Amino acid sequence: MGTVRLGAILMAGPVLFLAGIVLLSIWRGAAGTPPAEIGTEVAGFAPQLLLAVLAILALVCLRLPLARLWALPNADRVPGDVLAGAVVGAGLAFAYIWFLAPLMAWLQARVDYVPPGEVLATVSASLPLFFVANVLLAPWVEETIYRGLALRELTPRLGRAGAVVLSCLAFGLLHWTGGLWYMVLTGLVAGGAFVALAIRRGGLLAPFVAHLVLNLIEFLYATL
Repeated sequence: MGTVRLGAILMAGPVLFLAGIVLLSIWRGAAGTPPAEIGTEVAGFAPQLLLAVLAILALVCLRLPLARLWALPNADRVPGDVLAGAVVGAGLAFAYIWFLAPLMAWLQARVDYVPPGEVLATVSASLPLFFVANVLLAPWVEETIYRGLALRELTPRLGRAGAVVLSCLAFGLLHWTGGLWYMVLTGLVAGGAFVALAIRRGGLLAPFVAHLVLNLIEFLYATL
């Protein structure tokens, strides 16, 4: 795959979020919303925007060599991959709920462009859309692009360390609408764990399960 096409796919998510926010802002402004209220109204469309971006990325994924990216391990390794993914995903979820979320709120209250607590409140404003986007689509789409495609294409060019760093960076940038610290923690903590699973287990099954478990627990937490 050419460098330009690879870069375009890795950056498609952040760019789509930006384009969506700009278009929504123009639409609400044209509808007569006072400038001071446009940001609040646009934030209310976060579930729809999240679903739209992931749906577009899913279409992009369908044009990738999925059979190679998602080559399953030997049958006797599948239970181990599923177990490893479930343990890591649950661990990330509970670390987020009990430690990382309070830490992020503390950091956001000091330096960030998103107020504390706004991320979960906005994306979970419509729970059905949040479930489709974050539980059904995100694990498959994001593992295909940021662990499957990124590691496969970047490792021969940059070496394993360079591929890991760029994969985590691109994955973090995908979440820029959540704020500076949300982006950093997602890229480093979740992205780092998923990359480690992909390399350790030799495929995408384990990080996919981890991602699915993490997002499912996050969804259940949002319903409380």
